[in-house]
Amino acid sequence: MPIIQVTLVQGRDEEKVQRFIRAVAQVAHAELEAPMSAIRVMINEVPPQRFAVGDVLKSDAKEVKA
Repeated sequence: MPIIQVTLVQGRDEEKVQRFIRAVAQVAHAELEAPMSAIRVMINEVPPQRFAVGDVLKSDAKEVKA
């Protein structure tokens, strides 16, 4: 049974997160040949003030769009 955990910084649109969960489950199903009923996908959302790269908190960082 694949158990897939993903950690994201909070703030994404709920519909996008749900599409991501479904897409991850589809990839696990296709690539691992796991039955869909056996796949678990969990999203752990972290507040931006609790996530840092080095000593720069995500809540303090300027938004950089690629």
